Amino acid sequence: MSGRRGRQPGPRLSWLLCCSALLSRAAGYVLVSSMSWAVTNEVDEELDSASTEEALPALLEDSGSIWQRSFPASAHEEDAHLPPPEGTARARPSPAPPGMFSYRREGGARLRPGTARFLAHASDWGCLATVSAHEKIPGLPFGNCLPVSDGPFNNSTGVPFFYVTPKDLLVADLMKNPTASLLLPESEGDFCRKNIVDPEDPRCARLTLTGQMVAVSPEEVEFAKQAMFSRHPVMRKWPRQYEWFFMKMKIDHIWLQKWYGGVADISREEYFKAVPRKA
Repeated sequence: MSGRRGRQPGPRLSWLLCCSALLSRAAGYVLVSSMSWAVTNEVDEELDSASTEEALPALLEDSGSIWQRSFPASAHEEDAHLPPPEGTARARPSPAPPGMFSYRREGGARLRPGTARFLAHASDWGCLATVSAHEKIPGLPFGNCLPVSDGPFNNSTGVPFFYVTPKDLLVADLMKNPTASLLLPESEGDFCRKNIVDPEDPRCARLTLTGQMVAVSPEEVEFAKQAMFSRHPVMRKWPRQYEWFFMKMKIDHIWLQKWYGGVADISREEYFKAVPRKA
C-alpha cells in the first residue's frame, strides 16, 4: 500500500503565514504611546458630531473642578417638553460648586445697619480723606490709610477713634477744615478671600462715614486708649516726640455698598441702634 504524504511547509513559509495572521488582526488599531485601541466608523462619527462649537464645553467638563456640567443648546430645546420616563423622577440639578461661583445675595434693608456696624467694629484700618490745606494742592481731596478702632473687641461704639500726630498732613488739613470721609472696606475680612471676590467687586462691601473730626476730650481719653491700644498694641511704643493724641469722628452720614448699583444711605439713629452683624 503506497501513498503520498503531504509536504510540510518550509520555515520561510511558516514565518510568512504567522506574520500575515498577526497583521490581519491589527487592522483597525492605532498605535499611540505604545498603547492601542480599536478605531471604528462609529467612533469617528461620534467625534465628528461632537466637535461643534456648542458642544465643546461638555468635552471640557470635569466633575471634580469648579466647572458645571454643560450640554449643547439643542439638547435643552428638544427634550424640554418630554416627561420623565415612567417610574423615574426628574433628576435634580447638581449643586453649585463652592468658592468662586458661590456668592451671597443682597440682604434686605433691615440688615444694612447691622452690616455697617460690623464693618466699623471689625476694621483695624481705614482710608481717611480730607480737604487739603497744602499750598500745592489747596482745596483738593487728600487721603491716607490710618489705624482705626471703634472700641475694644467686646465693646463696639460705632464711633471711629484715631491716634495721630500733628506732623501728619491729614491732621494739618483737619486743623483748617475738620470735614472728613472714612472708608472701611470688607476686603480686610475673610468673605472676599474665601469667595475669591476682588476687593473692587461691589459684593465686597464697603462702608463710608462722613463727618467732623474732633480731638478726644480729657474725659474720654482713657476709653480712647483702650480702644486703640487693645487693637494696635504696638502704638504704646511709638516715639513720644511726635506728640501723639487721640481724635474721633462725629458721624453725620453713613453710606453702605454691598451689592451692584448705588449705595444705601443709613440714618444715624438706625446705625447707632443696630447690633454688629456680619456681612
